[in-house]
Amino acid sequence: MPELPEVDALVEFLRPRLIGEFVTRVDIAELSLLKTVDPNIDALAGLDITEVYRRGRVLIIGFDGLVLVCRFARMGWLTWHDTAPSGPTKMGKGPLGMRVTLALGAAFDLIEPGSKKNAAVSLVRDPSEVPALASLCHDALSITVDELAAALAESPSRIKTVLEDQRIIAGLGNAYTDEILHTAKLSPFATAKTVDPQNLHDAIHEVLNSARSTLVGLPPGKIKTAKKRGFSVHGRTGETCPVCGETIAEVSFADKSLQYCPGCQTGGKKLSDRRMDRLLK
Repeated sequence: MPELPEVDALVEFLRPRLIGEFVTRVDIAELSLLKTVDPNIDALAGLDITEVYRRGRVLIIGFDGLVLVCRFARMGWLTWHDTAPSGPTKMGKGPLGMRVTLALGAAFDLIEPGSKKNAAVSLVRDPSEVPALASLCHDALSITVDELAAALAESPSRIKTVLEDQRIIAGLGNAYTDEILHTAKLSPFATAKTVDPQNLHDAIHEVLNSARSTLVGLPPGKIKTAKKRGFSVHGRTGETCPVCGETIAEVSFADKSLQYCPGCQTGGKKLSDRRMDRLLK
């Protein structure tokens, strides 16, 4: 799932290309993508684009009086065309969800590969009309140490769970929480209220700012690949930790997994992986 650094990089790419432009047409290729009916998506035709920004992990494009809210879900992303494809969009065919064509001839697509279609686009008059935005709390790069301390003190949950909860800290997902916890030398299973907020705050900024510096300036098609190259533990099960040399381990769940370094984060101990334990019995 695209997280704060990737969406920030996408925003920086889109701003100079979109602001001041206007839409000539919008084509929907996946009906499940569009979550609103009023205003009609065709209302974007002829409107100037006035702003492009991020909230949490969400891309927002502002027009005169309307806002397009794009939530990518796990597999979704945006592709850019300097020249809009000439062929018609085919409903329900392939990863294409929506194509927005611009006056000067460029276009961008919202895509979602795979059979599960969870990405969402909402056209609203105010972003607060979208529940997923209305429920967002502090942004991961703007939350203060005191705000983070208050959030941790109130939670009996595991720190990994808290970091991924958009109602507590907005912008993080599975990948960058693995990286942040590795940098902070924290077990993903540590109880949130036992965590030092200053240490965690420092790790959040170190990881996210480093990722942003790597990704900002890249075109959308290269952002995801560059993101993966920057990981120390996430997605690197069985590889060697670049910090301590220990073998990176994994805990699997029904629909995802987390990675961590036993040497850096858990005192050399492996965390219980019930799913794998059952397979080995």
